[in-house]
Amino acid sequence: MPAREDCRHYIMQSVRGGERTERCRLDVAALLPFSCPADCLFFERRSTSSTGWHVGRPEGS
Repeated sequence: MPAREDCRHYIMQSVRGGERTERCRLDVAALLPFSCPADCLFFERRSTSSTGWHVGRPEGS
């Protein structure tokens, strides 16, 4: 199974030279090639929050 990018434990980082590193915070995914185990017991859907975001018109408009 490919990487589950919608899992909250998935991390993708860009490093110098434009390379990407992908990994699982819990180290339950295979590293090379990076892939998540089928039916991973630790899968948790990534949640999106609005922390730090402002919806609507900019202040002073």
